[in-house]
Amino acid sequence: MGYTEMAIEGRNAVIEAFRSGKTIDKLFILDGCQDGPIMTIKREAKKQDCQIKYVKKEMLDQLSETGKHQGVIAKMSSYDYASVEYILERARQKGEDPFIFLLDNIEDPHNLGAIIRTANLAGAHGVIIPKNRAVGLTAAVARASAGALNYTPVAKVTNLNKTMEELKKEGLWFVCADMDGTTMYQLNLKGPIGVVIGNEGEGVSRLVKENCDFTASIPMKGDIDSLNASVAAGVIAYEIVRQRWTK
Repeated sequence: MGYTEMAIEGRNAVIEAFRSGKTIDKLFILDGCQDGPIMTIKREAKKQDCQIKYVKKEMLDQLSETGKHQGVIAKMSSYDYASVEYILERARQKGEDPFIFLLDNIEDPHNLGAIIRTANLAGAHGVIIPKNRAVGLTAAVARASAGALNYTPVAKVTNLNKTMEELKKEGLWFVCADMDGTTMYQLNLKGPIGVVIGNEGEGVSRLVKENCDFTASIPMKGDIDSLNASVAAGVIAYEIVRQRWTK
């Protein structure tokens, strides 16, 4: 699992990076610079809750690799993705039934990081995320994972449903977390399993849900009607751990 940091330099390049949905971790802006493009960049950075550092020209010249920074340099972190096959291979090497998390459009980096952390602690073999409408592996995700990102492989796939079909051929079955499902304590969650966790607001999308074998709900007694995605992932993960430990 490797990690690289990438610099984006120049006003247009940085604006494009923000607008295309890339996650910028740090932004270095020439102190005192107030013109139109820089103000646009600041607005985009605020929307993303991105850290801005105002620095002198000498500092920007030092950081610059192209010599054409135009008063702004953005830093992006990226982590290497694993393949789905690699995740299955990890299970085989350990002599365990595959235990995988599939995340349907998780957009909050803190939730993604927390789920990767939970997956690691619960002994899951990996996490699968879709390419579109979801957060990727960024520095914020790595921080929230508390180091788990270095140990738990994450695969990025174009089509979650297609990946599920392929995994079914490998003997996996799928359970999705949803409020209108069967109470998880009544389900047999042993064997090769994929746990599907949905988006923070909308839950699991219809097609992905239809592709699941079971829907598990978490019994709740409180006054609010749902759990945060990463907490739901943790609760279900540990019911799977309990069932795996109970012979």
